[in-house]
Amino acid sequence: MSTNTPRIINTVSALREELNRARRDKQRIGFVPTMGNLHQGHLDLVARAAELSECVVVSIFVNPMQFGPHEDFDAYPRTLDVDCQALNATACAIVFAPTVREMYPEGVNTEIDVPKLSTILCGHHRPGHFKGVATVVNKLLNIVQPDIAVFGNKDYQQLQVIRTMVSDLLMPVEIVGADTTREGSGLAMSSRNAYLTDAERTTAALLYACLNRLGVALQNGDKMGVHLKQERDQLRQAGFDLDYLEIRDADDLTRGAEEASRAVILVAARLGKARLIDNLVVDLSAV
Repeated sequence: MSTNTPRIINTVSALREELNRARRDKQRIGFVPTMGNLHQGHLDLVARAAELSECVVVSIFVNPMQFGPHEDFDAYPRTLDVDCQALNATACAIVFAPTVREMYPEGVNTEIDVPKLSTILCGHHRPGHFKGVATVVNKLLNIVQPDIAVFGNKDYQQLQVIRTMVSDLLMPVEIVGADTTREGSGLAMSSRNAYLTDAERTTAALLYACLNRLGVALQNGDKMGVHLKQERDQLRQAGFDLDYLEIRDADDLTRGAEEASRAVILVAARLGKARLIDNLVVDLSAV
């Protein structure tokens, strides 16, 4: 799809009217939900959606439901004008930028919960977060009704929550996970990287190096307890406030990876003002 200036739409009714025209023209609709403050990782998601559809919708909405009482909702960067300029160079056809009132006109009376996945890992450290994610993604998918929706693999637990919700609720949309876009140092691109100082940004790259060392040990068939302890200690010594560093079954995050054909190594840690997450999926079928 050729690049053009996307149309900016703020209301559900106007978006549905526009998308009905696309459907009449037999266009497949692709969807990329974001909270704005876009970086190259987001633009790569748009490019992936454009490979799979003819009409790409990008939502920009900072969802208050997924922020805890002491998290950064008020401080979260809101850069709609700059974001729309960045999308001019992509295949995005429509930017959906609703207000909180448009998304929650009667407040929050209905919530979507995926309890099996919402209280472990990040869910343990951010109570209610995934309920907020599942609720807003459900609303957005109902509004857009896309053929495909693209999410980044960096938010691995979020992706699994969304896949489970879509499957359980029999929603007619294909969920596509896209590879994590990284900086030259290996640091996963994230809007919250803007909170890092230059020195912290250098330190932050240690997360991906840690994941890679653990991945090699996994594929070597090593016993992972000692490796995990060493890596946790090293991250804390480097200045990280570690929430978790865990190895799980990549297809069922509620289980360990002892019997898995694919493992995922997941990490979440705070560094300065930023909370950083990353992961690495490891194929164990040949181990």
